[in-house]
Amino acid sequence: MSKAVYDTRFFVENYYSPQSGTVKKLREVWKKANEHFISAVVIHEVYQLTFRRDGRETAILRATVLEQDYKVVDVDAEIARLSAELRLKYKMSMADSIIAATALSLKATCVSDDPHFRAAVKEIKTDWI
Repeated sequence: MSKAVYDTRFFVENYYSPQSGTVKKLREVWKKANEHFISAVVIHEVYQLTFRRDGRETAILRATVLEQDYKVVDVDAEIARLSAELRLKYKMSMADSIIAATALSLKATCVSDDPHFRAAVKEIKTDWI
């Protein structure tokens, strides 16, 4: 895969997985791509979860690292339209539909362990964690 868009769950597993081999597996998946993207909505979700679990300072640090290590894709009009269509078609959350629309617009693989992406969204390629 040359381009990858990472779902929030990629980072949740990276930060909070109780399984010892998970981080190693995530690194292997990450290495498959030449370009690494996240939707701006992923920053929102990671920040909110981290703030709740670990406090504001850790949330700020993680958001800053995401912005440095990934190309952040804003929700523009094209992604908003694609997201709305995917959300209606597959009855998924707004965040998931935005992430899927981001992958679709970039012609990138969506990296996630969320069943919404692999089982439902036929328009995008996925790489399963």
